[in-house]
Amino acid sequence: MNLRSELLKRIEKKQAEIREHDDRIREANAYLQGLQDTLKLIPKDDEFGDQQEVALRHGSNIAKARDALRTNGKPLHITEILKAIGQPTDKKHRLALGGSIAAYARKNAVFNKTAPNTFGLLEFEVKDDDLLGLLTPMRGIIGTVK
Repeated sequence: MNLRSELLKRIEKKQAEIREHDDRIREANAYLQGLQDTLKLIPKDDEFGDQQEVALRHGSNIAKARDALRTNGKPLHITEILKAIGQPTDKKHRLALGGSIAAYARKNAVFNKTAPNTFGLLEFEVKDDDLLGLLTPMRGIIGTVK
């Protein structure tokens, strides 16, 4: 009988140990589920961090167009962009480059569309706060002119 009771004690002890491990696993799974739910709430693009510049392949027509727009400092029509990068201004080239630039503009990356077939760079956009900051000092100057 003594052997039987010793085995029963060991079985109960091991079952208690297993229950304890099961509780730990359940807690760990709950914690993991909470982390996964939190991850779903955060946008996939890191909108809270710095916005990284889209890398354009060096020497591509898109990169040349970006450089031409930076050089001019203002939005340009697709034919003016083609002239600036030394490409023919025929329909084939207008459609190809215009479509590529428009794809970036739709994704709000690098380029924006200011008018039909006219594109600028996102870096050209002036935010309202920046504009108000520029106008505030001028109010004193304008107010004194008669």
